[in-house]
Amino acid sequence: MKSLPEFSRRRVMGAFTASAAAIQFPVLAQTTPPVRVWPTRSVRFVVPFAPGSSTDSLARVFAKVMTEVTGQPVIIDNKGGGNGIPAVQTVLSAPADGYTVFFSSNSTLTTNAATYRKLPYDPIADFAPVSMVASINVAIVVPFASPHKTLADLFADARKRPSALNMGAGSPSYALWGAWLSEIAGVKTTNVMYKGVGEVVIAIGGNQIDYAVIDVVQANEMSRGGRLRILAVTGDQRSANMPNVPTTGEAGFAGFNATAWCAVVVSAKTPQPVVQEIVRVFAAISDTQEAQAYVDKVAMKRMTSGPEYMRTFQLEEIARWKRLIATTGIQME
Repeated sequence: MKSLPEFSRRRVMGAFTASAAAIQFPVLAQTTPPVRVWPTRSVRFVVPFAPGSSTDSLARVFAKVMTEVTGQPVIIDNKGGGNGIPAVQTVLSAPADGYTVFFSSNSTLTTNAATYRKLPYDPIADFAPVSMVASINVAIVVPFASPHKTLADLFADARKRPSALNMGAGSPSYALWGAWLSEIAGVKTTNVMYKGVGEVVIAIGGNQIDYAVIDVVQANEMSRGGRLRILAVTGDQRSANMPNVPTTGEAGFAGFNATAWCAVVVSAKTPQPVVQEIVRVFAAISDTQEAQAYVDKVAMKRMTSGPEYMRTFQLEEIARWKRLIATTGIQME
């Protein structure tokens, strides 16, 4: 993905001032002074997870940089639980003026659209995309004492014993990733749902399930502690933190490129000039050294995608999950 040009603080502030001068709200009379588009006051980031989550931590970094860039305070509003629906309702019930920003993830912006029969919102129609922000690859892991030493070993066993192997999933997104991998491998396994990834890790460590799909950061931490074995990771190349672990493509299962990702949207009713300015500011923040350093530190991948790419990505992922649910019969609601 082609990244945007570098933005120093001086250039960002200069571009911000120029853009604000060029894009103004309509005025009622010639005597009405021009109004800067966004932001002219504090901004609220609504995060659909509790404090300390990966999305929350990333949102706080962006909030800090946005304050430095624009001079306006940014407030983090955590609305965890309910598969992100309370957070969505908070955003959509707020004034559509750009000052309530949804700093969200794949769970609310794609997964729910496939897993709920009656979802009380539409992630496409109700939101204007701003940009995907960052993604993180996932890992296929087994208990440290597992007889399966490679991904090929695991799925060879699964073919011999259809539905005998158990795969742990900490959320609907993880369950769908597991179903996607099973489809590519041509196997049938039994999905076991847990309340969160933490429970899955405990189950893996206790040899209670055969394998799981979890994010690479958690996988690497638990692997160093000797609680699990990593068989493969998604991505085009091996992780710098795990150079001895093959990618899923190298392991013989090309096409499985699941990632957890974070993205930014606002209400679809937000005036387009405001949306355009939010897009520009977030692109500038993504290119700052501070934001890039944090993403690298936590083994994420920066994604300055822009709204067009993000909307295409959403539609493709929703279609994939709906197809998998229809063909596998997996139930998660």
